[in-house]
Amino acid sequence: MANLKDIQRQIKSVSNTQKTTRAMKLVSTAKLRRAEELAKRSRLYAGKMNQVIAEIAGRIDCSKVGGLDNRCFKQIENPKMVDIVFVTADKGLCGGFNIQTIKAVNKLLKEYKEKNVKVRLRGIGKKGIEYFKYNEVEMFDTVLNLSSKPDKERSDEFISTSIEDFLNEKIDGLHIVYNGYKNMITQELHVNKILPVDTKGFDCKEIQSKSTIELEAEDEEKMLDALLKKYVSFNMYYSLIDSVAAEHSARMQAMDTATNNAKEMVKSLNVQFNKARQAAITTELIEIISGVESMK
Repeated sequence: MANLKDIQRQIKSVSNTQKTTRAMKLVSTAKLRRAEELAKRSRLYAGKMNQVIAEIAGRIDCSKVGGLDNRCFKQIENPKMVDIVFVTADKGLCGGFNIQTIKAVNKLLKEYKEKNVKVRLRGIGKKGIEYFKYNEVEMFDTVLNLSSKPDKERSDEFISTSIEDFLNEKIDGLHIVYNGYKNMITQELHVNKILPVDTKGFDCKEIQSKSTIELEAEDEEKMLDALLKKYVSFNMYYSLIDSVAAEHSARMQAMDTATNNAKEMVKSLNVQFNKARQAAITTELIEIISGVESMK
C-alpha cells in the first residue's frame, strides 16, 4: 500500500497544476475574445481586397488580346524556386496546433523535392523554427515574436523580400502555411498559394455582368499593380492575425482538457488516500486487539 505522505504530496502537486492550467485557460479565453474580433474584421477586408483584384484582373484578362501581361498572374508550369512561409506559435501548451502546420510544410517540401524544385523556407514562430533547425532543414530566414504579437510594419518588411524576388524572377511562387481560426473549438489548416494569383476561375460573362468597379480601361493595369503588393502584404498580416486567434483557441482547449484531467486525477488520488488510511487504521486496530488478547 502506498505511503500516506507520498499520496498527500501527489494530491498537492496535481492540485497546484490544476490551478495553473485553469489560470492559463482563463488568460487564453480573454486573449481569444480580442483576437477573434480582429480576425473577423480582417477577414472581411481580405475578402473584399481579393474580390477587387480578381475583378480587375478578370476584366483585363477578358478584354485584352493575349490576356494579362503580368507575372503575378502567369501560371508557371516548371518553377525553379519557390518560397514557403510558415506561421507557428512562439509558445507550446496548445495541443496539436503547431504540429499540424509543421506536417503541412513537410508535405509541401516533399512534393517540391520530388519535382526537383528548390525551396526557400521562411519561418515565423519559435516552435516551427526550432523543429526545422533540430531536423537540420535549411532555412532561408526566420523571425521571432511576430506570430504572438502581429505587427503590420514587421509583417510587411518580412514578406517584401518574397514580393520583390518574385517580381525580379528570382523565385517562381509563394506559399503561406498556417493554422487559422474557424470557431472556438476548431482550427483550420491553410496552405495558400499567394503568388502567382490563380486566374482559372475567371468567367468573362459573369465579370462583365456583375462588375461593380468603375475604372477607365487605361487605368485598370495601374490600379492592379498598385493593389498587388497590398494584396500579398495583407495576406501575410491576415495569416498572423488568424493564426494568433487559432493559437489562443487551441491553448484554451488544451488547458481545459488538462484541468479536467487533473481534477479526475485528484479524485482518484483521494480515493487511494482514503483506502490507504482505512487500511492503516484497520492494521492498528488489529495490532491493539491482538496485544490485548495476548495479555489475557
